[in-house]
Amino acid sequence: MLIEKIIRKLKGNPDYKWENSYSLKELFVILSGRFSQLLRGAWGKMFFKSSHGLVFMGSNVVIKHAYLFSAGTNLILEDNVYVNALSFDGINIKNNVSIARNCTIICTGVISQKGKGITIGDNSGINAGTYLAGQGGIEIGDNVIIGPGVKIFSENHNFSDLHVNIKDQGVSRSGVSIKNNCWIGAGVTILAGVTIGEGCVIAAGSIVTKSVAANSVVAGVPGRVLKSRKELNSRDIPV
Repeated sequence: MLIEKIIRKLKGNPDYKWENSYSLKELFVILSGRFSQLLRGAWGKMFFKSSHGLVFMGSNVVIKHAYLFSAGTNLILEDNVYVNALSFDGINIKNNVSIARNCTIICTGVISQKGKGITIGDNSGINAGTYLAGQGGIEIGDNVIIGPGVKIFSENHNFSDLHVNIKDQGVSRSGVSIKNNCWIGAGVTILAGVTIGEGCVIAAGSIVTKSVAANSVVAGVPGRVLKSRKELNSRDIPV
């Protein structure tokens, strides 16, 4: 199919499969929507620090400090995505990344405390309503699935002094790293300082407070390792 061949070439993936069961009307709606996104992206990427390919940009997308925003090939930013790239390292997005509608991606919270930044690797997808707070740095690897409503924090408020308002005690920062080939389920919260090893699965609704080794299956509040993926059938995990 022609569409499949085009997408294979754009993604550089000869194994990409297109489900060929759409009506002509459905195809028209899909392709016309993508064409509108392409036009908006062609204008928007002129303000990026760098862009190495096509950008598909939905309606009401806001990118503040776009001169600190770098994109690889085939970036998709769906409707109502909000990005603030103000930070030391900026936001660096690699190839074939999609960021779904209503996501918020920030690198600096309080303007007096400039943040570190965010990196998202090749072929990773960020689902709807995700919140990435990169004040202390967030690194997302290649082929990572981020489910809807995920929240990732890399900064905490200090609160040990009982005689000073919490908001006046400053913050502590510690980066978050999600290695390649992970699946982060819907509604997961990942706290500052956590490293999620390669190949991990984090069940929906979990709160991850500690780093986990590669190929771990994690669930619960707080999240705990159930087993290795080598030991557990994926159908048993509530993701």
